[in-house]
Amino acid sequence: MPQHSSQPGDGASAPPIKGLIGAGPAMQEVYAMTRKVAVSNASVLLVGETGTGKELIAKAIHELSPRGSGPFVRVNCGALSESLLESELFGHVRGSFTGAVANRAGRFEAAHTGTIFLDEINSTTPKLQVKLLRVLQEREFERVGDTETISVDTRVIAASNRELLDEVARENFREDLYYRLNVVPIYLPPLRVRREDIPQLVTHFLAIYNDANDRYVVHIQKEALAALAKYHWPGNVRELQNVVERCVVLASGDELTIDLLPAAIRGDRPSVTLPGRGGDLDSLARDLVEQGMTTATPNDDNLFERVVSRVERELISQMLAACGGVQLKAAARLGINRNTLRKKLQEHGLEGAE
Repeated sequence: MPQHSSQPGDGASAPPIKGLIGAGPAMQEVYAMTRKVAVSNASVLLVGETGTGKELIAKAIHELSPRGSGPFVRVNCGALSESLLESELFGHVRGSFTGAVANRAGRFEAAHTGTIFLDEINSTTPKLQVKLLRVLQEREFERVGDTETISVDTRVIAASNRELLDEVARENFREDLYYRLNVVPIYLPPLRVRREDIPQLVTHFLAIYNDANDRYVVHIQKEALAALAKYHWPGNVRELQNVVERCVVLASGDELTIDLLPAAIRGDRPSVTLPGRGGDLDSLARDLVEQGMTTATPNDDNLFERVVSRVERELISQMLAACGGVQLKAAARLGINRNTLRKKLQEHGLEGAE
């Protein structure tokens, strides 16, 4: 079988990765970057909203790497207090604290020759960040309460559901540790940016929960699928997974119907009345003229299109700057895919940094 070659953003189709669902352009970017970084030993920082599949990507990087036969160890840094997390990561010796009745190896030792995945790295305290920095730089540490130095050969993949640069600016996260972790960043798109993958994801989760619950929900009502595709999914793929499980459990037949969906997804909520296109738009145009954002006036032809175009240009320009010129990240925050962003950059004559 011929090998596919794809560089992030080159328009080529990247082959999917086992265990990951989605064939749209946003996920193809992720697949291409995942395959490219997997063969190296570089630290990787996964950034994305909760529920976007960061652990799945971390596992894929590990399994596709030369370390794939070694251990894959996951640590949720946000689930433990500082003292417990320090012991969990680095181990401890007997008597180092109350309850330490025996020597215990930590997760870094357990991940020797393999990969350690530090989820919610943004939750770590300054004290732990110092120790993590040393492990990344020197590949060594001491167990809690011990003076013996332990060396490890462990690849570090970290994940954050917050923008770490913002945490650095707030002095909640060490800048030197950020740059050690951020050798290769991978931005995982929210589900609202990859809506084209929703039917495939639904089918995948139906198979899982039919098997788990001994059910046979194999059809999807057209109206139900349209509602799923339209919803904004704040909880991302994890939320979709939970919704499909709910539908399988509640279904009385073999079809996922719209009445099985939660009210928020069905759209059973008061509609928002938008202002008319008359006086409000005229006022908006005047405000924009005063701010120097457009030369459009209320008497211009195509006023609506001109105002919207100018606002769109300003929004894209500012978002790209806020994301440090990273198009995939800016696209995710804008709720569009990267190809759409590139087209918008061309339309508006904007320079799109990488």
